[in-house]
Amino acid sequence: MPPGQLPVPRGQIVACRPTIPAGALLPHPDRSVNPGPYSRSQVSREAWSAPSERWGLIMHRRQSSAALASHWRADVLRTNLWLVPGIEVLAAVALFAGTLSLDRAAYRGDFGLPAWVISGTADAARQILTAIAAALITVVGVVFSIILVTLTLASTQFGPRMLRNFIRDRGTQLTLGTFVATFVYAVLVLVSIGPGPHGDFVPHIGVTVTIALMVAALGVLIYFIHHTATSIQLPQVIASIAADLSEAIDVQGGPDARSVWAGDQEPGPSPAELTRRMEAAGGVVRAPASGYLQFIRHRVLVQLATEADAVIVLNYRPGHFLVQGHPFALVWPPEAAARVSHVLGRAHITGPNRTLTQDISFGIDQLVEIAIRALSPAVNDTFTALTCIDWLADSLCKITVRWNPGRVHRDSDGFIRVISAEPSHERLVQRAFEKIRQASQGMPAVMIRQLDALAKIMTDTSSAGQRQVLLDQAAMIQRASERSVPEGADRQDVRRRYEEVLAAGDRPAAGDRAASTTPG
Repeated sequence: MPPGQLPVPRGQIVACRPTIPAGALLPHPDRSVNPGPYSRSQVSREAWSAPSERWGLIMHRRQSSAALASHWRADVLRTNLWLVPGIEVLAAVALFAGTLSLDRAAYRGDFGLPAWVISGTADAARQILTAIAAALITVVGVVFSIILVTLTLASTQFGPRMLRNFIRDRGTQLTLGTFVATFVYAVLVLVSIGPGPHGDFVPHIGVTVTIALMVAALGVLIYFIHHTATSIQLPQVIASIAADLSEAIDVQGGPDARSVWAGDQEPGPSPAELTRRMEAAGGVVRAPASGYLQFIRHRVLVQLATEADAVIVLNYRPGHFLVQGHPFALVWPPEAAARVSHVLGRAHITGPNRTLTQDISFGIDQLVEIAIRALSPAVNDTFTALTCIDWLADSLCKITVRWNPGRVHRDSDGFIRVISAEPSHERLVQRAFEKIRQASQGMPAVMIRQLDALAKIMTDTSSAGQRQVLLDQAAMIQRASERSVPEGADRQDVRRRYEEVLAAGDRPAAGDRAASTTPG
């Protein structure tokens, strides 16, 4: 240890520049790599460590990561038309096995059948089951036709990215599964009829259960017709997307944004400074495959970085498109890049489309896409655009309060291991307002509704920076109104709403109000 330098307790950040020579830990952007006398372990455990008092937030980050992984698995299992029908078919097979054993016991005379069980000859049972099976498979064809018509309508009217929402619908999956499972059960009961030692074996309990399942299937069909007629209505589609977006905000948002964590401002290199240094001399990890980044297993990356005694900086977030062979992440120390690249495939998932699990921007883009389609000259549906703006305002109010995602991920000892890319509050606001503003030139009703939305969001802001982002959007809407709205009275209405936004921006923010009411 150099003379005069105090020992660094395990788990603390080195406080730092007077005791550690410049460039000794990590290369400064304008210096070459010079690790000096410090080992790679010292780099990881001194320069990248976190104070022990932040354990509560570290544990919250881990729980959030686990919740995101669970949410992603649930979303993958939900976005298909085979899982629920497959489970129902397996249940039908298990039900047939149970009723068949009861029928054989009754056939042997082990017990008598209740009076409500349907009785009859083998031929009568065959006719009933054949008629039911034929009717069910016909209705399955009708259900498939309705599903295809719904998907076609959704693709044409709402955009191709809305198809996932209809495929994920549990009502559609349940209806399809109910009819297929009832058909499978009826066929199994039908083929079980045959000769036996005491005459023809007729599964009376199975026939009775088949009729009961058919009645239940008719009830499900009535529900499906009502459900389909409701689900294709635009307000319902928009509300459904907004509900999924709200759930994603709750899962991904992290702790309340008003609960300020000053961890990144602790003594020692901040994540931003570390990122800049790694951009200058860190090892490059390239994307193994092309496609949209759908999910990142941060816990796997943290484990990998811990084993390699390294730090990983991700340049992309879920929702970005990766190009095979292009830089995907940076690693320090550089010699660990090869090891990280070798196992990176099991730490992230790419695919042909975006998902909402770790990408709340996708939910905002879906609402914006519907609004832009509604404002196009071919559709000219202003009220649908207004509905989208209302739900965007609701989502941005929640984002303003709750959006504090975990950008820095630490290992079990509290050391920084992964620094991920996350969309900022400013970028989310821009995604929600800019494209609609550009498409609503000369439409004062849309401009007024956007300004009303900004005024609502303004009441939930907790910092001057958040307010300034909203004021910038309001100013651009005002300038667009002056430039594109020909009627003076309409421009005056827009100007009045703009002044209300300015007045809301001058009022104390939510965080300021909370601070002023806190006892000294």
